[in-house]
Amino acid sequence: MSAELTRPVSLEINGRTVDADVPPRMLLVDFLRESLDLTGTHVGCDTSQCGACTVHVDGIATKSCTIFAVQADGSCVTTIEGLDPEGRHPLQMSFQRCHALQCGYCTPGMIMAASSLLNTDPAADAEAVREAIEGNLCRCTGYQPIIEAILEAGRELQL
Repeated sequence: MSAELTRPVSLEINGRTVDADVPPRMLLVDFLRESLDLTGTHVGCDTSQCGACTVHVDGIATKSCTIFAVQADGSCVTTIEGLDPEGRHPLQMSFQRCHALQCGYCTPGMIMAASSLLNTDPAADAEAVREAIEGNLCRCTGYQPIIEAILEAGRELQL
């Protein structure tokens, strides 16, 4: 791609600096998936309704299909792969224990939305959890196991 059709970006992604030239209209989700092979961030709806693409941008849960990669320039981005590279984060473990996943498609986005909440309020109650994940859709679980898993992880994080 010629230089005039791309823009330079520098981001910290999952703890490492990434410098790249990207098309100005490339979505952050596409940059993560296509350029960096971070495929845990899912594309579910292409309309920012489902939340499957939720990542943290500077610590805030953000639907990565709603911003361009150039808008994230200079930001710190955490994907599900960077939450805990060993997959042992309390949320990841509680989702397994509470059977809060079935097909698993929504799970990375749910976990990222929940971790944003628990980072600021590990003692969040069920109402706060529902509010935190209201932008994330799940078609399999009925949400109750997800809420239970988030509450369980919050209790663990308080210890």
